[in-house]
Amino acid sequence: MTSYQLDVLLTESDLRRALQEDVRAGFGAPPGRRTLPPKWFYDERGSKLFDEITRLPEYYPTRCERAILGARAGRIMELVAPSTLIELGSGTSEKTRLLLDAGRETVRTFTPFDVSESTLRSAAEDLSRRYPRLAVHAVAGDFERHLGHLALLHSPGGPAGSGQSAARPPGPWLLAFLGSTIGNFEPQRRRAFLGAVAAALSPGDWLLLGTDLVKDPARLVAAYDDGAGVTAEFNRNVLAVVNRELGGDADLDRWAHVARWDADQEWIEMRLRAQGRQTVNLFDLAMTVRFEDGEEVRTEISAKFRRPGVSAELAAAGFELREWWTDPAGDFGLSLSQRR
Repeated sequence: MTSYQLDVLLTESDLRRALQEDVRAGFGAPPGRRTLPPKWFYDERGSKLFDEITRLPEYYPTRCERAILGARAGRIMELVAPSTLIELGSGTSEKTRLLLDAGRETVRTFTPFDVSESTLRSAAEDLSRRYPRLAVHAVAGDFERHLGHLALLHSPGGPAGSGQSAARPPGPWLLAFLGSTIGNFEPQRRRAFLGAVAAALSPGDWLLLGTDLVKDPARLVAAYDDGAGVTAEFNRNVLAVVNRELGGDADLDRWAHVARWDADQEWIEMRLRAQGRQTVNLFDLAMTVRFEDGEEVRTEISAKFRRPGVSAELAAAGFELREWWTDPAGDFGLSLSQRR
């Protein structure tokens, strides 16, 4: 029988309210500045499409990061010797199992942190079977809002409202934020997020951060505009989510997928471009939005990084870069930093 704990900080009503707020703000912006946040890609279908994307020949980041983790997991666990491993945006925690395998002697608690309660339950059950000596304490929440909960997990009184009392186990924490998800934040939000991560950790704790690196723009664009059209379908899926959850009538066939490199910002932008003038009704919001032919809605940025910039941003948040690894081609960077 498997055993795990799950703290649910986001209910279905919380998620629906957040989607309503994001769509009101994003679609209510002036033409040319309309957006939808990328977190709404990931319903059940979107998650399956993204899993398919990670296996495409054009999409190198997942393969590169997994290869680096496979080669360096032993070194990471030897250097850190963490008592607790935390993963933000954990999903199925597939790559993180490389760390758990290498850290069997020291890791006592694993905390996967994700917005999807159902995904966490499935992953936690599997992890409990695979690692029977590991305490799995999952958190269903928004890591931009709920990082403070981490400090409560192993503190006197336990998680808020739990009535439990637990002392933080000896040994540092290792917080993993993989997949270059950090690249979805614009610089100001990125600074705020890294500051919140530092505040959730104690001096001596560690951050393992995955960052996609600047490279030939043609390769970058291809990774977000594959020949099979999977990424295009993934991009349009955000409109399917809006339609289903908010009573929308957007015609997905009238929106084209766009991926382009912004050399000034050094990020990839994914957009949806209206094919012909059209009107989208969002009946649950009593909202009607008109789009001109060719008008675009930005659905994602994916910033690309250079080592000096990563080091500087980490230092500004209170971390010291201790180790830096890349794949042989230098496509992807994995950094290990310690909280000062």
